[in-house]
Amino acid sequence: MISAIQLKPEQILTEVSNFNRKLSEGIKNLQKVGELPTGVTPREAVYTEDKLTLYHYKSPTGDKPSLKAPLLISYALVNRPYMTDLQENRSMIRGLLAQGVDVYLIDWGYPDRSDRFLTLDDYINGYIDRCVDVIRERHSVDKINLLGICQGGAFSICYTSLHQDKIQNLITMVTPVDFQTEDNMLAHWIRDIDVDQLVDSMGNIPGDLMNWTFLNLKPYRLLAQKYIDMVDILDNPQQVCNFMYMEKWIFDSPDQAGEAYREFVKQFYQENKLLKNEVKVGADTVNLKNITCPVLNIYANDDHLVPPSASKPLGKAVGTKDYTELSFKGGHIGIYVSGSAQALVPPSIGKWLGERK
Repeated sequence: MISAIQLKPEQILTEVSNFNRKLSEGIKNLQKVGELPTGVTPREAVYTEDKLTLYHYKSPTGDKPSLKAPLLISYALVNRPYMTDLQENRSMIRGLLAQGVDVYLIDWGYPDRSDRFLTLDDYINGYIDRCVDVIRERHSVDKINLLGICQGGAFSICYTSLHQDKIQNLITMVTPVDFQTEDNMLAHWIRDIDVDQLVDSMGNIPGDLMNWTFLNLKPYRLLAQKYIDMVDILDNPQQVCNFMYMEKWIFDSPDQAGEAYREFVKQFYQENKLLKNEVKVGADTVNLKNITCPVLNIYANDDHLVPPSASKPLGKAVGTKDYTELSFKGGHIGIYVSGSAQALVPPSIGKWLGERK
């Protein structure tokens, strides 16, 4: 017989009183949050094309880069790249600047109906290649460093395979290479989708639909539990502010250009062609053995979107003998913003690049 826990009346009154107090203070704290910026580190736009903006970041302390080759960050098309520069104390970009890295980042913007027919060729051989050339010209160098994140990592792998002569070092972060591992729930979901019917019916894929898909990979944790847990932090202004920064980013989801989405889902998720060296980007075929520059592959041990098993096959697939892995004890988002990630990831990248000038 299981006995129910007996709460004394005074305990119930205390709990109710504390809840009401936190709720009252929380409303005040939420009202003080105001408009949240999309990035906190000084930057300037050095190139624009269509919806794309290429940003160059400046150290808040005025420190000059110590590494000759600049670094270009290619983020995923899903969500916005300011996750890499969310807050002053949660900024991968600031961490890289502190390591002497000269940082550029591609902001893909918000595709609209005019972008419906953009292809992977447009993104990889078009936009990324022109951004790389802009940076090479600005710095008078033949090669730059490239850091790709998630889907942007897959793009960066393809780009390096096709343009190895322009890349000095390649860094991938939480990047899938094997898109059909057994522990990848997202891959299982996407594998049987009729992507042709989806794109032909909708054109561009709504960002809200994409976001709903990602949240439902962990529905209880991401759609319910975090708001229950929020009650416990309502009386802490800084934690409320941190929570709202994350909420702003999570629900800031651009639409996906229809044709590029079709190509990516079919070739990468449904046919697993990246690992097979069969991905077609325009008239070119991506062969990972063509990647002969040093490669640093960073993955998160608790990543539910890109499990380590999906990322680690890169080591045996590329042609380089200078391949390094870095594992992070955290998840897909924590690798950008957690305190442990700030202490590990940017210094490790800076050290690795410094050894390969």
